[in-house]
Amino acid sequence: MADLTPIATGRNLRFLAGGRALVADASLDLLPGTTTILIGPNGAGKSTLLKLMTGELKPAGGEVLLDGASLHAIPAWRLACQRAVMAQHARLAFPFTVYEVARLGVDGVGRALPRQRREAVVGECLAAAGVIELASRNYQTLSGGEQQRVQFARVLCQLEAGQSVSARQALFLDEPIASLDLCHQLALLDMARTIAARGVAVLVVLHDINLALTYADKLVVMDRGQIVAQGEPSATLDDALLQNVFKVDLSLSRAPAAGLPFLLPQQHRPSAA
Repeated sequence: MADLTPIATGRNLRFLAGGRALVADASLDLLPGTTTILIGPNGAGKSTLLKLMTGELKPAGGEVLLDGASLHAIPAWRLACQRAVMAQHARLAFPFTVYEVARLGVDGVGRALPRQRREAVVGECLAAAGVIELASRNYQTLSGGEQQRVQFARVLCQLEAGQSVSARQALFLDEPIASLDLCHQLALLDMARTIAARGVAVLVVLHDINLALTYADKLVVMDRGQIVAQGEPSATLDDALLQNVFKVDLSLSRAPAAGLPFLLPQQHRPSAA
């Protein structure tokens, strides 16, 4: 039987800024083999919650556990082996090549690996992220979407190298498709699902509700700093929740041809035959 013990757990998390609660009493379990997608309107607290779960921010209340241990008690080197993070924005002040940026994911956690294996990991992950042909390019000259895909290759490298230390890992992706065209959006989310299928706990922050419904095993909805619903997408999202949280009148339907969930504005709903 598969081990469904949470890899990462947030319990009653709170975060304050300027006297305002950006996250209030949020609890979340990230299970192995599960793609959890976090959605909500702007300012709902999605990225703040992700940063609390990764340890980038320290909560004003509550705690985060990674594989049962307090996140802030885990040595940095081991934490890097257990979880990888792709932030919304990643700026580099130095003219690194694409290959060098991806290799950062290996250099920090894969020092025990033979040099040949480290190089192979970088190549494999660049190919998986669809940027192998950019390997020799200066990272700073790339488009925003290309840079995002290179950062995705970096976290893939980190996960692969970290496997030598910890088999139970978590991947955190904060709006990873914001600058990507549709083809690359789907390719990245497909890869995230593939990673989850290998046993990794994956948390993704998205704005696109259609893609969230398509790719999520577990959907988490935030509004004004609180988790207002979570569970299987079909049991979590309904017309009332969409109207209350996103302040729009939408119809939750299914595309009859592709079998994929989609949202249709009320004024564009097809008339009954």
